[in-house]
Amino acid sequence: MEKKTAVLFVCLGNICRSPLAEGLFLQALEERGLAHLFEVDSCGTSGQHDGELPDRRTRQNALFHGVALTHSSRRIRPRDLAHFDRILVMDDSNLQNVRALCTTPEQYAKVEKIRSIDPDAPNADVDDPWFGGPDGFEGVYQVLERVTARWVEVLTAEQT
Repeated sequence: MEKKTAVLFVCLGNICRSPLAEGLFLQALEERGLAHLFEVDSCGTSGQHDGELPDRRTRQNALFHGVALTHSSRRIRPRDLAHFDRILVMDDSNLQNVRALCTTPEQYAKVEKIRSIDPDAPNADVDDPWFGGPDGFEGVYQVLERVTARWVEVLTAEQT
């Protein structure tokens, strides 16, 4: 049995952006018949919402697009840095916070912004929709749908 590629999505509270990225990535894998090749999870740099479902507005927006989110929020753990092959963060603050936890150059190298491969906006932040209205949540959905599909392509190609 070949080793699964382990991918972790990270935002601040793990209730808006990162659970949506996890759900979209899993959906893209399932649509392509590739889910068996990956282990996928999400977390936050803050433990403020530990154990909570994703934000109601995120769940509503995702469900509108046919994606059900059932992830329970959790804070990033030191063992995540060793376990996951790729750690994809939503913004510069997440990048700084996660890299500050790294204890080896190998861990540090695993952490990058999710939009590092976005041809429309390389290395841009995925804006936090928390204080915005429905348009902000839809905008985040559109960005993450595009970049998670691209990550599926990139990571699948790396496996071969």
